Amino acid sequence: MYIREFNDPGCQDVREVGGKAAGLAQMTAEGLPVAPGFAVTAAAYRAYLEADGLKEFTRSVLEGLGTGRNQAAFDDAGHRISERFTEVPIPAEVADAVRAAYAKLCTETGVENIAVAVRSSATAEDSVGASFAGEFETWVDIVGADEVLKYVHECYVSVFAGRVLSYLAEKDIDPHAIEMAVVIQKTVRARAAGVMFTISPTSGDRSKIVLEASWGLGLSVVGGEVTPDRFVVDKVGLGIADRTLGNKIIEYRRGDAPVDVPAERRDVLCLHDDEVVALATLGKKLERIHQAPQDIEFAVDEELPEGSNLILLQCRPETVWSNANRKPAFDASAGMMSWITGSISGAATPPAHAHDASHQH
Repeated sequence: MYIREFNDPGCQDVREVGGKAAGLAQMTAEGLPVAPGFAVTAAAYRAYLEADGLKEFTRSVLEGLGTGRNQAAFDDAGHRISERFTEVPIPAEVADAVRAAYAKLCTETGVENIAVAVRSSATAEDSVGASFAGEFETWVDIVGADEVLKYVHECYVSVFAGRVLSYLAEKDIDPHAIEMAVVIQKTVRARAAGVMFTISPTSGDRSKIVLEASWGLGLSVVGGEVTPDRFVVDKVGLGIADRTLGNKIIEYRRGDAPVDVPAERRDVLCLHDDEVVALATLGKKLERIHQAPQDIEFAVDEELPEGSNLILLQCRPETVWSNANRKPAFDASAGMMSWITGSISGAATPPAHAHDASHQH
């Protein structure tokens, strides 16, 4: 089974799809909206390593490292493995399965040649620990089945990158204990985005849900570059108690630079009432699941049809009211990257990290 869609119960098996994909599948099972996509399983990676003697080749290169191992030796080994991997394509039956899943994603979202993020979702025995997640790559705005396959292949190559090999050696982990699953997920195209608190961040009132949102990606809200629109919703009954128009003069659409918001949209609230209520409903649900007030980042995806266009990006316990500093999940300095690939997975897993930013294509 080379493909698991997020709504497939088999996609909750961490050993087969890795932590990232399993987190997305769990949220999907709970009825929480994440950017649509699918996982390419560890079985596909195993099939690749079996092709053309790759597993034996990687073993022989790693055994040849001997004991006097320095970074240069690891880099050299990584380079040799990468060159060999370049010569070996993904097996046809895996490639066909990925192509079919990508075509289905295009059909289901109604977006032809949909742009996706290709994200590593490494699996490993529990003993390896989750500290490993940050070692791998994410690529965004990948369009077309051929390109998707190219970056799935890049994910496979990344397991044997020099810096990863030295990290594994330091932790005394055999690189063959890592299996690379891959998450393919729609790139979020935000018409509007922002933050929702299931408690009033100013008064601590547990009976209110507060949303702050602006046009485009949420970078402008987190970076304090705009005064966002503010909505207050009564938790009981979900009536909108207050709507305050912000000062939304810039927005981030695509690319790292903000653009001016056209005059006709400046004085318009960026969320419709039904979106505010739907988001507040999701906020209540997340608060119930996590048994505590939540701080949630969301986007309204302009490419998806109404009714399935609200996307949750990140969720964690609310900390403002308990006087802890709130650090945005999306590091403004990491730029667009973390917003585009940002996708909620579990309560406290941060999304794409800063070193991803150098891999924009």
